[in-house]
Amino acid sequence: MTIADIDFCRLYREHMEAAGKAKPSSDWDARAARMNRQTAAERYAQEFIARMDLSGARTLLDVGCGNGAICLPLAERFEQVVGLDYSRGMLDVLEKNAQTQGHANLKTLHLAWEDDWSAVPECDIAIASRSTQVRDLGAALAKLDAKARKRVYLTHLVGGQFIDPGMLEAIGRQPPAPLPDYIYALNILHSRNIHARLDFIESDGRFSGVDSFDEFAQRVIWSQGQLDTHELARLQAWYERAMRAGGIPSTLRWAFISWEKAGREFFAAPQPAR
Repeated sequence: MTIADIDFCRLYREHMEAAGKAKPSSDWDARAARMNRQTAAERYAQEFIARMDLSGARTLLDVGCGNGAICLPLAERFEQVVGLDYSRGMLDVLEKNAQTQGHANLKTLHLAWEDDWSAVPECDIAIASRSTQVRDLGAALAKLDAKARKRVYLTHLVGGQFIDPGMLEAIGRQPPAPLPDYIYALNILHSRNIHARLDFIESDGRFSGVDSFDEFAQRVIWSQGQLDTHELARLQAWYERAMRAGGIPSTLRWAFISWEKAGREFFAAPQPAR
């Protein structure tokens, strides 16, 4: 067996299935306003944008755009910006932000990765910032590639964990299986003759900026579901130990993956083995 014999798309789907269910759009609807305050001046967005080549590009597609942390700072550089998200609440915040900032060139699409994208226009650049934890990564990458004329930029989680497994063990819960790591994306792209570039970005994690146990507990509940009285007591004990030891770990690492479209057929089939 060689690497050419491995079906990374299938392996990813199996891994994602083992990792459990993704959050429904309603969860992101409920979180939209708070996330808007948190990401307003986030260093992650600045580092993502700094790694992009905008030359010759007039249109931008932002998949999983959220509140516009990436696409709105770039809006004045493009003739049209298309923001796509499966959360109507996030799109409402994005539209309000665009109006407040005076951007009249924004179009929003209320769609998920799995939906029919026939109404999604091709754009010079397509991005997917922290939005590629999907059920079928191979299909998602194909859609992203198909809608980009010039370049694609995306970030994917490194390590597969958003929350400290030790914290979950401390409250008596089994830590979930890690989500699929970024290496799947690179291998899927390689199998389609796309030789992507790789870099890394660090960002604030889910507990960045927490200044009280109540706020910390609410963020844990958003991530893990309701906690009973005993779990809350254990969580508070863990929180207090962590604070005495220097604070709660709150940094995430993201793989920044990009590729050019010039001179390559869309997702050209791999060459047959000789």
